[in-house]
Amino acid sequence: MPELTSLHADHAPAVLAFELANRAYFADSVSDRGDEYFARFAERFADLLAEQEAGVCAFYLLFDADGSVLGRFNLMDLVDGGASLGYRVAERATGRGVATAAVLELCRLAPLAHGLRELRAAAADTNPASQRVLAKAGFTPAGPAGPADLGGRTGSWFHRTLVAAP
Repeated sequence: MPELTSLHADHAPAVLAFELANRAYFADSVSDRGDEYFARFAERFADLLAEQEAGVCAFYLLFDADGSVLGRFNLMDLVDGGASLGYRVAERATGRGVATAAVLELCRLAPLAHGLRELRAAAADTNPASQRVLAKAGFTPAGPAGPADLGGRTGSWFHRTLVAAP
């Protein structure tokens, strides 16, 4: 399993390539980012780095051996020991346990690197693979997630309490 790597400025081309290569695939289960996202990618990427530098969010990438991005794993809204987890995995990496392994690693890393005690994640009803990943990673259902939470879709919230390794 490749290691999670913190997002850095020099990752911008690889992240853009990942998003473009998987755009249609992602749109099947989560809301499309839209043309504006790609037109303003450099600005949005700089905003992500600023949020990470401010400690508001923490962004991680999972790289394949060839240097391409296999997945993005994000901890957003780090507040009072909690955060929201979001992730995207390349279509070519699905069904191989990549997402589950990376989410489990992030659950191990989050208390140590960010002082987090709990994570929550929303998964759309149209994305049962994401719901399975969360269940395999120890998240439990925590109630309905509405269109405002999931870019116009409905789904469920999931929760996991984190424990720092001794």
